Amino acid sequence: MGETWLTSNSWIFLLFSSVVLMVVFFLVYFFEVVRRMGSDHCFDVSAAYFEDPNSLRKVAFPSVFDPAEKYISLIIPAFNEEHRLPLALDETMSYLQQRAAADKSFTYEVVIVDDGSTDKTSKVAFDWARKYTIDNVRVILLGKNHGKGAAISQGMLHSRGELLLMLDADGATKVTDLEKLELEIRSSYEKELHSRAARPSDSNPKFSDVAIATFGSRAHLEQQALATRKWYRNILMKGFHIVVLLTAGPGIRDTQCGFKMFTRAAAQKLFTNIRLRRWCFDVELVYLCKYLNIPMIEISVNWSEIPGSKVRMTSILHMLFELLLIRTGYGLGIWKIRA
Repeated sequence: MGETWLTSNSWIFLLFSSVVLMVVFFLVYFFEVVRRMGSDHCFDVSAAYFEDPNSLRKVAFPSVFDPAEKYISLIIPAFNEEHRLPLALDETMSYLQQRAAADKSFTYEVVIVDDGSTDKTSKVAFDWARKYTIDNVRVILLGKNHGKGAAISQGMLHSRGELLLMLDADGATKVTDLEKLELEIRSSYEKELHSRAARPSDSNPKFSDVAIATFGSRAHLEQQALATRKWYRNILMKGFHIVVLLTAGPGIRDTQCGFKMFTRAAAQKLFTNIRLRRWCFDVELVYLCKYLNIPMIEISVNWSEIPGSKVRMTSILHMLFELLLIRTGYGLGIWKIRA
């Protein structure tokens, strides 16, 4: 009887010790990740090159801190998108060309960021660069997969537009909806000018020099999504939204829509501070906008489900981990924000 009791207690002790060691190991790993991301997060905006698909020579990319050369830049992150990218690019380029033909002041560029694809995504992208010239379509090759957030950050930091729009390679959001975001930025800019009128000493800046962010949103489609998704996915998504609310606070209902527009000034501030490279960089953008007092406007956009989504159930766990990183990194002051 005594031996049985000792054996039972030994197993309990071993189990408890194992759990404690696992928790300690996780905390050590977690804080090392936070520390590393706090000390080494900035992208080098001066050493990026894109390849001219005709001459194959490397051309230095401009920096987002250079004067704007285009009215708008569209940044498309792409990872293994050889099948979905052509349709999205066809629709995008058709719209941009039509608008440019109707308005000579509307100049544009499309920056495709190949995030280490293992299929023919880069070939598809270079084919479009040849067709429309590198003045209108440019390709950044990251070499290996870094994550959607990293791909978008690279595109933003090397764009030439007064306005910078990020959009997904699957074409889930209609590119024409950029006009909604553009209109809201213009409206917010006019309000800023009106407020400055009371301060005669202030000079009126260009709209691209005023930091403003607009977020495309699918929140108006939430009830429809709840009716079509499986019950456990709804529970997970509701839980995720609650954690997002606790992390970044209220203000934006749909943080994860891949259709966001920024003025050049906003992009300079946000994408030199962004640390997360994968799923939850969108939430970090909301956090940074609040910290830097950048106005955020959420706008409903047309959105449709496109087959081939890369979001898996395991992605939710990764997202939760990244949300914890945000809360810890900024909350403890380990991650510094440049104003």
